[in-house]
Amino acid sequence: MAKNNLLRMDNMGIVVESLDDAISFFSEIGLKLEGRAMIEGEWAGQVTGLGNQRVEIAMMVTPDGHSRLELSKFLDPAVISDHRTAPVNSLGYLRVMFTVEDIDELVSRLIKRGAQLVGEVVVYENSYKLCYIRGTEGLLVGLAEQLNKN
Repeated sequence: MAKNNLLRMDNMGIVVESLDDAISFFSEIGLKLEGRAMIEGEWAGQVTGLGNQRVEIAMMVTPDGHSRLELSKFLDPAVISDHRTAPVNSLGYLRVMFTVEDIDELVSRLIKRGAQLVGEVVVYENSYKLCYIRGTEGLLVGLAEQLNKN
């Protein structure tokens, strides 16, 4: 039997309360809105295991066009749990990380929009500046700035 090879990662998904707020926040980081759509019906529930569902999604894309973030607002069935305030070492906890050009400038801009810095901006082995922030709805976002950009 031939080995099945991974082709690519299509996207990462995050469930949110407000698509508009999440789109605005991730746009501030530098992602572009690729499109919005309503996903509904039994076929969608067969994939997720939730049965008949209605979900509004927004697909955000990175400037290089290679990575996507799918933001989902569940209309039906209702959201049943909330992991946004869980500590980062919680099982199954999700975060997304972006490499940015100037971490200090972006963190300053995001804090003015209500984001909170988690811990500090640190330098890792003189290679990267790194930090976590809690953005819109308390979502955990990692930011990295490559130093020594040869």
